[in-house]
Amino acid sequence: MFESHHLRKPTGKSAFSGLGAGEPGNSGQESYVFPMVLGDMKGTTNSLTHTAAAMMPSPIFIRRFQVTLFLVWGFSCCKIGWDSVMRMNSDLRDLFLYEAFLYYNPLLLVTMMVWLWGVCLWVFSQSTISYVKIFDIDQNHLTHREIWKCSTWLTIIVPTSMTAYLYLYSHGEVSLAASQPVILYIAFALVLVFPFDIFYLSSRYFFLKTLWRIAFPLQPISFPDFFLADILTSMAKVFSDLERSVCRMLHNQVATIAWFEADSICGSHSVAIPLVLVIPYIWRLMQCLRQYKDTKEKTTLFNALKYSTAVPVIFLSALKYHVLPDRWTYVYHPLWLISSFVNSLYSFYWDVTRDWDLSVFTRIFKFNKPTWWSDLLYGQKWVYYWVIGSNLILRCTWTYKLSAHLRHNYLTVFTITALEMLRRFQWIFFRVENEWNKISKSSIQLPMTDIPNEDEKLVDSSDHTPRKLHGAALSWLLLNCFKEACTITNGGYDDEDRNNVKGMVLCDEIYVVGEGETLYTIGDKCGDPFIVEHNPHIHVPDDVFPAFVLKISSPNSRKSLS
Repeated sequence: MFESHHLRKPTGKSAFSGLGAGEPGNSGQESYVFPMVLGDMKGTTNSLTHTAAAMMPSPIFIRRFQVTLFLVWGFSCCKIGWDSVMRMNSDLRDLFLYEAFLYYNPLLLVTMMVWLWGVCLWVFSQSTISYVKIFDIDQNHLTHREIWKCSTWLTIIVPTSMTAYLYLYSHGEVSLAASQPVILYIAFALVLVFPFDIFYLSSRYFFLKTLWRIAFPLQPISFPDFFLADILTSMAKVFSDLERSVCRMLHNQVATIAWFEADSICGSHSVAIPLVLVIPYIWRLMQCLRQYKDTKEKTTLFNALKYSTAVPVIFLSALKYHVLPDRWTYVYHPLWLISSFVNSLYSFYWDVTRDWDLSVFTRIFKFNKPTWWSDLLYGQKWVYYWVIGSNLILRCTWTYKLSAHLRHNYLTVFTITALEMLRRFQWIFFRVENEWNKISKSSIQLPMTDIPNEDEKLVDSSDHTPRKLHGAALSWLLLNCFKEACTITNGGYDDEDRNNVKGMVLCDEIYVVGEGETLYTIGDKCGDPFIVEHNPHIHVPDDVFPAFVLKISSPNSRKSLS
């Protein structure tokens, strides 16, 4: 008799002894007891599972419920905020809005950038570009869905805190109102540096490590280093507002009128404003100099010169509040105009010819599964005209943001900053695609360098001594000798092989893809169905384009091995 110890009661007696399993003559019944009981248990479990699944709401219902809550929350914030502003005295209303906007507009712009970065990752995932390889990140990186989840929480938390600030201040709770932005800033800083394995620790560590490498370029510069540093230059205004907000928090000037004086320590004429604005450009300048030290490429020096042209734009503008009016009008203002013109055109030229490499229009972002909207972008020249034109206009207006003497209307400055972030958003696509093209071209030449030329002599003609062969070339030689031996042993091809080879086009070993060709058509044309295996630089089967270089293995070589 078999009794499982997992089915015993504490007394040691079989849990199913009452069913007659231990009585004489019931040995046949015993064999049916366990299947019957286990079958009943399985049926009960399945029924419970189906019941639980039936009780769960559908994903569509959950999504609609979430959207409804989000709309109700948004309407509530707008209504409470508007009523709070209308309660203020009309003379102090603008100053009140300006102060509230100063504390929260940096975080709103950061939220916007997180949303845009999620869109970038989504487009990368849909295209043939491997952004994981470009940024050299592990497989545990945040996907676009997780980025959007973070941005959704930011979208909820920041406006909620701003609404609470407006409500409490308008109802006389000044101390509670002043605590709202302080609590929000402290919470963001703690979440960013929280050392425990929650809130995407590996991604936060990667971000903070990259920031450290940007601030102190003591090591070779990687693509993520200068990529993030370029994005930070577009967020220089965000850093400036963060500095002014933190300054007022440290000096207990939140929800007070002490900061209204422009010449105060945290006022609009503070010398800290141009110093903070110039920091991202100095970081990028130091990165370029470090790249020149490592690579000795003169292009990096011209790139460093581009970032240095932003320095006079920032400091000449700040001089307006520290020099006589006549001297500003006749000396420094013309210099500011010239420096702004040089910086805008130089940056525009570098974007188009260097960062994007649009000297020759190429098809951008071929999608794995083309749709009607991807067809509107892929291979369309209007995309390039739009990007080039909008980049030129926004490069010129960007100097408005960098110039402290023009920053009077906070809504105008906020709009221009948001437009600059949109310009950087479209810059990301072309910059990443250009980097991917460089990686693809460099990986193409890897298999080509391992194959010796046909007319290469293995013995030097001068002293008839064997030449030094690389390991790859020697392996190639031995492999071909093995192939020839197999061909002689097998007596060449049989009739079936000759019939398969007949009608095939003899392709060169190094094949250049033509217009409209795919891996399938090339494989049928050249008789090589294993093109992907022979070309390790191909990561996606559709990742080919005109002028793409492939290595073709001839049918003879492959058949002789089979």
